[in-house]
Amino acid sequence: MNIKIYGADWCPDCVNAKNFLKSKGVEFEYIIITDNKEAISFVEKINNGKRIIPTLVVDGETHTNPGINGLMKILENKA
Repeated sequence: MNIKIYGADWCPDCVNAKNFLKSKGVEFEYIIITDNKEAISFVEKINNGKRIIPTLVVDGETHTNPGINGLMKILENKA
């Protein structure tokens, strides 16, 4: 499973998503968008011009701020 999280360290939902995946032993790439124009552009493109974080890309599928319940469903569907 290939997971990228676009987020920021000041964002509690981003921290929760990272901690949840770590607790499940799931590897992921964390991309901080704060000063990253390319990442900001990607997040805005996915979210109709809005900077909604965390935005996740899981095996090519995007998920905007899925929350812990959403993450559990994503992991179940990929298992």
